[in-house]
Amino acid sequence: MPDLLRVAAVQLAVRPYPDLDALGQACAGMTAAAAGLGAELVVYPEMVTHPLLLRLPAASTAAQARRLHELTDGYVALFRELAHAHRLDIVGGSHFTVVGDRLLNVGYLFRRDGSVETQAKLHVTPGEVELWGVAGGDAVRVLDVGGRRIAIVICYDVEFPELARVATARGADVLCVPYNTDLRSGYLRVRSCAQARCIENSVYAVLAGPVGTIAGVPGVDVHWGQACVLTPSDVGFARDAIAEEATPNVETLIVADLDLDAVRALRRGDTGTVSTWRDRRRDLFRVAVTEGGEREEI
Repeated sequence: MPDLLRVAAVQLAVRPYPDLDALGQACAGMTAAAAGLGAELVVYPEMVTHPLLLRLPAASTAAQARRLHELTDGYVALFRELAHAHRLDIVGGSHFTVVGDRLLNVGYLFRRDGSVETQAKLHVTPGEVELWGVAGGDAVRVLDVGGRRIAIVICYDVEFPELARVATARGADVLCVPYNTDLRSGYLRVRSCAQARCIENSVYAVLAGPVGTIAGVPGVDVHWGQACVLTPSDVGFARDAIAEEATPNVETLIVADLDLDAVRALRRGDTGTVSTWRDRRRDLFRVAVTEGGEREEI
């Protein structure tokens, strides 16, 4: 039997939620719908808690962004409970988290067994730096979900090929891409790069982002999005390399079945018309990774 993973991507509408409980109710409804459709892994948008900035007054936008950290315990408790209650794994989008003295844009994985792991966004946009003072993380992580391997690649991160290449070399079959884009051009940049990463590395990509508008939230007041699940572009995969995609700019979710054996076989060169992973010219160029003082070449 093929190793199939059913994934769901949530296209969540932004609203002026009065508090975290109200946001939690919206996420609970979406998670229940995904569970009802048999999803094993659910992906939420980047900066999923940002509508709550309306409820966190501060002297500056940077100070306001740091106040989101006050919601971290509640955010974690919310998604841990949803993962446990519905017996599935959740990439809870991302949430601004203070680590030491740095403000990071952190992606969270909530497993059905109650465990939690994180992946900080590595490449932060100029807007994140200038508006909120966000810093970049310092490690590429590959995370286990029920024996399958995924990587959380947050929005701008997917525009840098090296990150996905490192994650694939470390065993990732699926790139979970929470994003938050205001313009169609920004969304297409993220999507086009995610599609390229699927082709380069013979992996899947699951994109989930917010939609709609919300006044009074600097930097995230307008959203353009179209959740999608992307595949390699080769024989045996979806036409146009799109397993599923949502109607743009409406609140919804999508579900797709991913054949993990198929991408593994493609990387080995056992199937397909080309094998971009197998045929890398590592005699000419390699990706050098330095983490924690250790150097690795991929």
